[in-house]
Amino acid sequence: MSDCLFCKISNKEIPAKVEYEDDDLIVIHDINPQAAVHILLIPKRHIDRIDALQDGDAGLMGTLLIRAKDLAQKNGWEDFRLVFNNGAAAGQTVFHIHMHLLTGRPMGWPPG
Repeated sequence: MSDCLFCKISNKEIPAKVEYEDDDLIVIHDINPQAAVHILLIPKRHIDRIDALQDGDAGLMGTLLIRAKDLAQKNGWEDFRLVFNNGAAAGQTVFHIHMHLLTGRPMGWPPG
């Protein structure tokens, strides 16, 4: 999608601090971190929202979780939170699915 911020980052049209990248996803540091560590795991294929996922996207979504686990283990992040937002009222500000990984501070419940 030509006007999507995360598509532009994935296509190297906009710079970002990249933590990890492969053929399917890019992991960047959030520019407005809500914790000491706040990274975004972003599929390279544009999908607007979680509720736009299809059955065939199960592998992609599993990959996001496995990469989050791998990055946490590599960096010694034992306790972390993973967050998806679906829609503006849920806090989604960029309409390209992405998962937040937050760590480095105590997390309360309920969030928000």
